[in-house]
Amino acid sequence: MSHQDQMHRYLFENHAVRGELVNVSDTWQKIIEGHDYPQPVQQLLGELLVATSLLTATLKFDGDITVQLQGDGALNLAVINGNNRQEMRGVARTQGEIAEGSTLKEMVGNGYLVITISPEQGERYQGVVGLEGDTLAACLEDYFMRSEQLPTRLFLRTGEAEGQKGAGGILLQVLPAQDASTDDFTHLATLTETIKTEELITLPANEVLWRLYHQEEVTVYDPQDVLFKCTCSRERCGEVLRTLPQSEVDEILAEDGEIDMNCDYCGSHYVYDAIDIAAIRNDSATGSEQVH
Repeated sequence: MSHQDQMHRYLFENHAVRGELVNVSDTWQKIIEGHDYPQPVQQLLGELLVATSLLTATLKFDGDITVQLQGDGALNLAVINGNNRQEMRGVARTQGEIAEGSTLKEMVGNGYLVITISPEQGERYQGVVGLEGDTLAACLEDYFMRSEQLPTRLFLRTGEAEGQKGAGGILLQVLPAQDASTDDFTHLATLTETIKTEELITLPANEVLWRLYHQEEVTVYDPQDVLFKCTCSRERCGEVLRTLPQSEVDEILAEDGEIDMNCDYCGSHYVYDAIDIAAIRNDSATGSEQVH
């Protein structure tokens, strides 16, 4: 079943509706490996990853998007960060037991969904919606209706096929500034709903689209690869250390002999000893001299 994770955009020739189909199975595995997440949290991160990839593809900009769930339940944070190049990473934080088969609301409690869009050029935008729907897909559909007034349907699937975990999904959306009849959109959504999780995560995109829409005229565009990529680095962690009070850094060095910076997203460790810290401070001092 191993294949490259990809996003496919498509357009219905006879309806003012666009679609996106994505498989993110490998990327999902890289996000959850090395973390001891309960099964329902793994599944939710998979859905969140699918949703973020689909949302990223609807945006015409260069920059980042972050989709996060926050609440007062046992799962207090689940977040996926991606960009226009479909480079994805994600993490979850729990603060209590999460039972097998827990629903979104049982995990998150009183919470909300936050979507942050940070273009490389232009204003940062943040949208917040309460968790009114029972599923992540329902909450996101609600977000689209409130923020963009665009009828949108999301089909987010995670599961197991051929002995491997997989995640994928489909987005359908009425084209902006065009009138698609409600009947047309409902008809296409009803067809899309018939997709089986196993088909979505094991079959090539063109075969999935043919199975769903063989009576429609569909134009499929060149795919875009989706991949796991963390933006952490030794330099970035050094920047963080530079912002901490020197006394605090010195105290940790005195106690442990080194400072171990751990990335929650990918599990990388960056270790700094007293000589490294002295070099960071020296660079900082030299940099400030050059600025003045």
